[in-house]
Amino acid sequence: MSLYRLETERVIGEIRKRNAGVVGLQFPEGLKMRAVELAEQIESETGATAVISADPCFGACDVSDRKMRDMVDLIVHYGHTPLPLDYEVPVIFIEAASSVEVGEVIREAADRLSGHRRIGIATTAQHLHLLDQARSLLEERGFEVVTGEGVNTARGQVLGCNFSAIRGTDADAYLFLGSGNFHPLGIKLFTGREVVVADPYHGEVRDIEEFADRVLRVRFARISRASDASRWGVVVSSKAGQMRFELALMVKKKLEEAGREALILLAENISPAALLPFRELEAFVVTACPRIAIDDSQLYDRPLLNPSELEIVLGERSWDDYTLDEIIHG
Repeated sequence: MSLYRLETERVIGEIRKRNAGVVGLQFPEGLKMRAVELAEQIESETGATAVISADPCFGACDVSDRKMRDMVDLIVHYGHTPLPLDYEVPVIFIEAASSVEVGEVIREAADRLSGHRRIGIATTAQHLHLLDQARSLLEERGFEVVTGEGVNTARGQVLGCNFSAIRGTDADAYLFLGSGNFHPLGIKLFTGREVVVADPYHGEVRDIEEFADRVLRVRFARISRASDASRWGVVVSSKAGQMRFELALMVKKKLEEAGREALILLAENISPAALLPFRELEAFVVTACPRIAIDDSQLYDRPLLNPSELEIVLGERSWDDYTLDEIIHG
């Protein structure tokens, strides 16, 4: 049985209804192994030509509409919920809801959270339909359960660049339902509270403390190293959902007012290879997705900071006030 509900009948129905002759398919890395199978089924049942995007995909901020604008009639984007952006090609979003069983890990997480009363729950697009079940299981154990209303997200939903759904929940501790470390790390940094991860894919429950401590040590080292840099690159993404040019201009101005030199660099995929030629620059600030500086930090030979980390370098923010940057559309 598939781990995700890919709603293939709905997709095929939409292609037929729209009479789409060429259909673009876009997947996050975890779903790319299903791409060939789905493309073959779509072509077989609709007669349309499928074009699979082989580029990395980081979210609804990264839809291939501009690349595919003169090529396809419709894009099917898997694994994310839509953002309030103006896409240049009609886009269908398939959330790829998870079909894994979560009861066991939720009950184990409840045992881990037993010292708390008020629990906040958060998850990603794949598990939104399971929040009610998680709430019920926790309430059966006597917890008071809260979920926050996010800005341009569903209730209880967090993105890699948007943690607004956990603001104002005022919970004693948080339960993150899903896999990976970045989302629960964001919750930890925004709240300062204990965060327990219930990962149904690996059948494990863990806290995020050790990982958060390791990340913060690395970030402290990068910020300290960047403090002496006099020549900076301010990196702007050309991806429509991540482009924050006004922020880049503001960052450049801040650096120059602090007596540093700053140049703006534009890149679609921000990577060590993209920044390697600019050897004269001693440090970079990335104004795109905040995960870039966190996830791939060890791959860069010079400090790559988020704007809030630059504020620490410039003395505008204290280390005790460390947080992740967010991109909130709308």
